[in-house]
Amino acid sequence: MKFAIVGAGAIGGLLGTRLALAGEEVVFIARNQNLAAIRQRGFRLLLEDGSEQHAAEVSAVQHMLDAGPQDVVLLTVKAHQVAALLPELRALFGPHTLLVSMINGLPWWYFQKLGGAFEGKRLDSVDPGGLIAGQIEAERIIASVVYPAAELVEPGVVRLIEGNRFSLGELDGSRSPRIEALSQALMRAGFKAPVSKDIRSELWVKLWGNLCFNPISALTQATLVDICGFAPTRELAAAMMAEAQQLAQKLGVTFKVTIAQRIAGAEAVGAHKTSMLQDLERGRALELEALVGAVLELGRITATPTPHIAAVYAVTALLERTQASLRSQTL
Repeated sequence: MKFAIVGAGAIGGLLGTRLALAGEEVVFIARNQNLAAIRQRGFRLLLEDGSEQHAAEVSAVQHMLDAGPQDVVLLTVKAHQVAALLPELRALFGPHTLLVSMINGLPWWYFQKLGGAFEGKRLDSVDPGGLIAGQIEAERIIASVVYPAAELVEPGVVRLIEGNRFSLGELDGSRSPRIEALSQALMRAGFKAPVSKDIRSELWVKLWGNLCFNPISALTQATLVDICGFAPTRELAAAMMAEAQQLAQKLGVTFKVTIAQRIAGAEAVGAHKTSMLQDLERGRALELEALVGAVLELGRITATPTPHIAAVYAVTALLERTQASLRSQTL
């Protein structure tokens, strides 16, 4: 299969390296130093046990038009970066190209093929004006919940911290031949790639932690184990999760773990910095809308009070605004 990796960062590098080593045809869409490094040396993956995998023959291009139509497009960028890609993205699409959404937080497609009273609603927090939905057909989309934690340590080099699972799901919950083929390709590359009949519920279990641990970590500069081990922030996280659970259940979401189990799982990861804290430290924009703002919007849609989530969102949004102002002053 022909795979295009849109977002040659940590998760994109992990996926592309292993898919290429499994014999798939992989092209990275990359820029600047990352583009140059991949072209010169391929992509290297540093594993948890200290060993290394090296995909020396992968290709990399800056412009999607140069890659041409693909069988599968793995979208591994940040949620707030998707709209800017739209002018070029369709160059990767053929009649049957799949787009696999591997983005943190609530996605633009959440209400597509959902059925019921909320079918077709739009999340303005992540897709203002429906721009993304207007350019990416729902029929192309495969949803994915990304479990590995990894970091891009230098151009063309990714370190895997932990995790090996990418759950997959059709938006309507069906088990189609195309999703079976994609799952098999990922498994040949060494990943766990189960097909879920209810991908939104699985998405919520991950989002449940992200919506509280990410902004709290950005505000406090604390790791997961620190947040969970300090009673006031542990209680704050639990309160945010309880609000999110109440609104999600109104949307038909089933939670198969408890709040206490979800917090314990985060604590077990240890002294790990969340992606939002890493972005803050590196002067990057935060994934605030997809992880927190969209949950607030769902609270309004379902008439569910979310005071703890709203308070954390407000102070994190001000933090991001302050950091953006400081960055502009140094340019």
